[in-house]
Amino acid sequence: MKILSVFGTRPEAIKMAPLIQALEKTPGMDSVVAVTAQHRQMLDQVMQLFSLKADYDFDLMRHGQTVSSITQAVLQKMDPVLEKEKPDLVLVHGDTTTTFAAALAAFYRHIPIGHVEAGLRSGDKAAPFPEEINRKLTDAMADWFFAPTQTAAGHLKAENIPEDRIFITGNTVIDALLQVTAMPEEDYPWLRDIQGKRLLTLTCHRRENWGEPMRQIFAAIRRVLLEKPDCRLIFPAHLNPLVQQQAHAAFDDLPQARIIAPLDYQPFAVLMKKSDLIITDSGGLQEEAPALGKPVLVLRQVTERPEAIAAGTADLAGVTFDSVYAKLSRLLEDEALYRRMSHAANPYGDGHAAEQICAILQEHVAPTLAGRLEA
Repeated sequence: MKILSVFGTRPEAIKMAPLIQALEKTPGMDSVVAVTAQHRQMLDQVMQLFSLKADYDFDLMRHGQTVSSITQAVLQKMDPVLEKEKPDLVLVHGDTTTTFAAALAAFYRHIPIGHVEAGLRSGDKAAPFPEEINRKLTDAMADWFFAPTQTAAGHLKAENIPEDRIFITGNTVIDALLQVTAMPEEDYPWLRDIQGKRLLTLTCHRRENWGEPMRQIFAAIRRVLLEKPDCRLIFPAHLNPLVQQQAHAAFDDLPQARIIAPLDYQPFAVLMKKSDLIITDSGGLQEEAPALGKPVLVLRQVTERPEAIAAGTADLAGVTFDSVYAKLSRLLEDEALYRRMSHAANPYGDGHAAEQICAILQEHVAPTLAGRLEA
């Protein structure tokens, strides 16, 4: 069975890396990899870290690119690859514009689609944007669904997707994280003055938080840092000028806050491992941090990963000054709450999701595709 895996951003690459590694070791699987490079530098870092090689590189990233331009470019680049390779199955991941456009290209050619991390829903098409619609449209076109959790599988069933096409596998990001945190650590300068301090790691970059929400979020965190001198903040700030401007305005004069450049995946995994608390509007960190026993405050009004909230590993902090300040202060002051969150069971799997997906491809997908071809 020839499988074409398509991805284009750093988060996709991280989550697809263990699966591609497993596919290459699985008998009967011919693995072909195409990257769109919707993100260029960040994607290349992950490819190198996991020793992945692309058979096709679309090299799409352009200054000032838009969702529309990425969609158009992926469709144009995908079609000749599909014509040449004639894959039996196209694998896409998650909810990026690459995911949606690659699935659409395969759908147009009647090629079956497997969706890794299928079924996530926030219930709000504008949050996150455009990811919520990307994943819903991808699931509408897909044929095989690898859901990370029971909740995600339930969303798919509620949308009348046949149950025999839905498989609960855990999330491949846990596979990747455990692999990377087992690698030797370097001496990172931004970790040298945190001995005996409580380390808070912040990431904040989503479009819906740009502007006033981000100003209030940063102001609340600033107030907490001023009140708790035993805390240190490390903020690998996104390179978007809007984020950079607000980050430096909020934290430059605070000696206990350090804004650093975005980190490669391995040093960021080390940073998470050393942290006491993660504050983020990211989706993936809601899955990764619990695997390391780190409580997560989610800087959003809603999340497509409610399992972490239900399990007690994460808490929605909102995006207003009052809500972020109250949630962060309480978690830093209430030792019992902190212990409960840091010891709660991770709902996103045990680090063997890639193996499970490969077994499903062998046992369920391959025989079905073979029968379709014979018919």
